[in-house]
Amino acid sequence: MNALREAIPPVTPAEAQRLASAGAWLVDIREADEIAQGTPVGARPMGRGFLEMRLEQAGAAADDTVLLLCASGSRSLLAADQLGQLGYRDVRSVAGGFDAWKDAGLAFDTPAMLDAGDRARYARQLTLPEIGEAGQTKLRDARVLLIGAGGLGSPAALYLAAAGVGKITIVDHDTVDRSNLHRQIIHREATIGQPKVRSAMATLTGLNPAIEIVPIEARVSPDNAGELVAGQDLVIDGSDNFTARYAINDACVAQRVALVYGAVERFSGQVAVFPAGGQPCYRCLFAEAPPAGSAPTCAEAGVIGAVPGLVGTLQALEAIKLLVGMQDTLTARLLTLDVQRQRWRTLNLEPNPRCAVCG
Repeated sequence: MNALREAIPPVTPAEAQRLASAGAWLVDIREADEIAQGTPVGARPMGRGFLEMRLEQAGAAADDTVLLLCASGSRSLLAADQLGQLGYRDVRSVAGGFDAWKDAGLAFDTPAMLDAGDRARYARQLTLPEIGEAGQTKLRDARVLLIGAGGLGSPAALYLAAAGVGKITIVDHDTVDRSNLHRQIIHREATIGQPKVRSAMATLTGLNPAIEIVPIEARVSPDNAGELVAGQDLVIDGSDNFTARYAINDACVAQRVALVYGAVERFSGQVAVFPAGGQPCYRCLFAEAPPAGSAPTCAEAGVIGAVPGLVGTLQALEAIKLLVGMQDTLTARLLTLDVQRQRWRTLNLEPNPRCAVCG
């Protein structure tokens, strides 16, 4: 250890804070139960296991300054030596670790941590450095409004619940019909005739009893859209009519809530994310609804159940990325799918300065 301290001179906590403020990577390599007691403000909790892989996945380059912090400075020194052998050219250990950080009076956060049950349930997500405990906590505290418990809403709801989104409000006015079952996979034969929101609630509660499901049996309209969106962190639009789509879009723009849009027709699908406050919003893409009868429903045009399943799953994925704070999302972009020919395209969306809602 003495030889390592000579080869890799540690930095003081104050110097580490200064370097981190200037753009260096401050990485907390302690275990989850230690981090629960606090971690420096701005530090990235990565743990010691698979640190090398997690750093690379997070985007650290060989020339970046990497500052490692453990409890007292020993583990971080050993980890710094190993990273140096892998090609990182400026890796340093924080002398005295987190104990010295606190003694120096430097700022630290006490994060809201997960319990043992959550760590077991979400273990595969927690392994991802893009999520980790901090991201999982954001999912746990998130409130998502899901419009529709049909072909798009079914897979979206299932994956949101499985991912641990803490509160999911589902709005739908319809009841379960046998013709729904081939694509609306949240429902069952036994729930035919029941309100879709109640059927969905039963399935989601069985999948993840730790989250809260709020069923609202109502038709979305301009009269209630604002009330539905109020207090939500994000909205997923799985509706099948233009009245609901425009009403939800307008309410999301007014209340500065991000909107994840999806639509399906036969073998085609669309997914987009409209940012909080619009610019662009759904009306920038489609200023007006098409003439009545010009856009066929699934009952009229037909659909393979896997197509809305795919689009709804992509909506859930975008929602999760947004909630945990990932940067590379479909915000202000439209993903179009032609699954018959397996052609996928992503188009950039420009805000319409004359948009009646967000312009």
